[in-house]
Parts: sequence; C-alpha cells; structure tokens
Amino acid sequence: MDDVDLDAFSALLTDEGQSLLASLRDYDPAAELATATRLRREHDAGLVAAALTQARLRQRAAVKFGEDAYRMYFTPDGVEQSTRASVARHRAERFAALGVRRLADLCCGIGGDAVPLARAGVEVLAVDRSPLTCAVVRANAEALGLAGLIEVRCADVTEIAADGCDAVFVDPARRGGQSRGAARSASQEGRWRATGGRIFDPEAYSPPLSWAVAAARKAPLAALKVAPGIPHEAVPEDAEAEWVSDHGDVKEAVLWFGTAPGTRRATLLPSGATLPAAGLPDPQVRPVGRWLYEPDGAVIRAHMVADVAARVGGGLIDPTIAYVTSDEQHTTPYATAYEITDVLPFNLKRLKALLREREVGVLTVKKRGSAVEPEEVRRRVKPQGPHAATVFLTRVAGAPSMLLGSPAGTSGPARA
Repeated sequence: MDDVDLDAFSALLTDEGQSLLASLRDYDPAAELATATRLRREHDAGLVAAALTQARLRQRAAVKFGEDAYRMYFTPDGVEQSTRASVARHRAERFAALGVRRLADLCCGIGGDAVPLARAGVEVLAVDRSPLTCAVVRANAEALGLAGLIEVRCADVTEIAADGCDAVFVDPARRGGQSRGAARSASQEGRWRATGGRIFDPEAYSPPLSWAVAAARKAPLAALKVAPGIPHEAVPEDAEAEWVSDHGDVKEAVLWFGTAPGTRRATLLPSGATLPAAGLPDPQVRPVGRWLYEPDGAVIRAHMVADVAARVGGGLIDPTIAYVTSDEQHTTPYATAYEITDVLPFNLKRLKALLREREVGVLTVKKRGSAVEPEEVRRRVKPQGPHAATVFLTRVAGAPSMLLGSPAGTSGPARA
C-alpha cells in the first residue's frame, strides 16, 4: 500500500530526490521490483521507496490534475480526496468573480483548491493539521510558482481565526481514516467505521458539517464542499446548494453562503452551463413519446428534473424515474436526448430477437429502476451486426420496460 513519511518526503525535495523522481516519470509499476532493485544500487533504500511511492501517486493523480500532477506532490489520502482540477478551477473563478482577494482554505489537503485559487489571483491561507500534508502543500506551491500567494499554516482549523480574509472555503474529510482539519471524536470514528470507511452522515465529517456551517456564517462569503449525496434536508436554509458534474459525472456539492440563500443549482463542466432551480412542481407522468431525455447527474442530484421537463415540453415516464419524454426534439445542455424506436415490456428473449432483426452489434445498456445489470443483458442477448443502439431498462408507469433507441444525431436501427 502507498505510504508517505515526512522525513522521506523531505528527502525527495533534495537534488538527489528530484533527479530520482524525474527518472521515474514514465516508469511501469508492473516492473517496480526490478526498478527498485536497480535504483537501490545507487540510492538509499528509503529514498527509493519514497520516490516510487510518489511516482505511483503522480500517475494516479494525472486523472485529476493532468500535466500538473508530474510537478506536484501527493499523499494517498490527498489523491483520493482532492478536488478534480476542472471543478476546483470553476469554484476558484466563481470566488474571484465575487471579488474575493484573500481566502482561508480550511482543511486544505494537498492544495487541490489552493492552487487554482492562487492562479485566479486570490491570496490563500491554507490550513491543515497534518505536518506532512502542510509540507506537501508548500512543495506544490513552490513547484507551480505560487509560493507568493499561498501561505501554509499547520493547525487545527477549529482554532484558526480567518481574520483578514474576505472568504472561507472548507473541505472536510469525508472518508474513514482522514482527519485533515480537526481531530475526530470517538463518536465520529465509530460512525465512519460502521459505514465501511465512507462517510454518509455530515456530522461525521472532520470537522463536522455543523462546525463548518458556523464558520461559514462568520465570513462575508464562504463555500463548503460536501458529498453530492447530501440529504436536501441537511442543506441550511441560508445556503445556496450547487451540484457540479464534469463530463456528466457528478463530482461534488457545494454549499455557498453570502450568494443566493435557498437556491438550488446544477452546474455542468466543462461547458460551465449553470441552471438555478425555478421551484417547479413535479412533472406529470405521460406515455413515452418519440424522444427520451436523460438529465445530467447534477440536475438529478439537485432535484431539478422538473426544470428539464419544462425546457423540453415533456413529462415523466414514471413518477419515480428521472427520465423525461417528449414528442419533440429539443437541444439542452442539461439532458441527453435519445430518439426512441420501441417501447416494450421487459423480456430479454424478445430484446435478443429484435436486436438480431435490426443487426445491432454495438449495444449500450442503461438502467434506472431496474435490478438487471447491463453486463448480464449483453451476455444474454449477444449483439451482432453493423448497427448500434441504446436500450433503457426502466419502468414505464410502474411496469418493467425496455426502451430501444439511439442518441440524437446518430443513425440508429430502423423501426420495425
């Protein structure tokens, strides 16, 4: 398992450590034993182990940080918990647009948010209680040329006064074993262990959500990063709740204070399209029309399917399913449109026969409200042929159903 030690990490910042890291940029983890054996002939074993660990972490972090990952430093928890660069950049740009010039980043982790904030021209006070994490943040600020804008302080965030800052950002630890900003109580420890290490109760965050909300209310402007599955009833009435997706994958929710109290919002990256909730009633259920709309995950998490339905003039296929249907095609960034050719009761034998008749060899299986796994469907229908199609396993007016079609703008299989 990856591990990082403060003394070993410090050794990586020496000329020898830097040279060793540079040589490992493209190394193959599958050949780690041979690589380690070779390097130990010329370098201390502890330094080699630290360099190999950092090289592995950088390769994992490249998914979130791109090329920056190969200049940055990480801890295992830091890679796992840090914000994806595109999402952190969106938040930093919003802070800057709101006029923030100095911000306290409480529970800063390895600096995944401090870096884009500094690049947006915001001075950052980065606070974490772990000496190793603070050393990593300092190294990252130096490596990316941002040391003049990022001040790192090793402390318990509950003991920090954000005096002189016009905004606060808090990113509590939400996974077991992590306690980036404040000491975890025995009851919090028990709650994350009971859930297998992933925290669902906002009061089991470290620090707890209630503390973070209290800290946010003391600042002119604040944002709290929370899990996208946060219960809506846990969102304070004086907060704006923003759900953020990146390429359709929901990444996080953010509670904003000092912006638009009581507002829900879905923001889609990389386009930056953002939609505030209009407070519409639930859409009516109606028969499946020619078009099916799959709302973006941020829209669904924000409970804004009604807003999409209003934009496309549609209704729901089932009162419990987040699929919208309409007779007309509409273009919206907040949902993907599919042209539906067939609406059938759930029956895999019938689906197999239909796909064979349409010569469908590339089958995308989507499910919502169905217990059947996509892999099982593909295994049983054995699609073959030159055409492509999408099948939705879902419920229509309470009945298990199959909807066959293709994304708007593509040529799906012809109707029967």
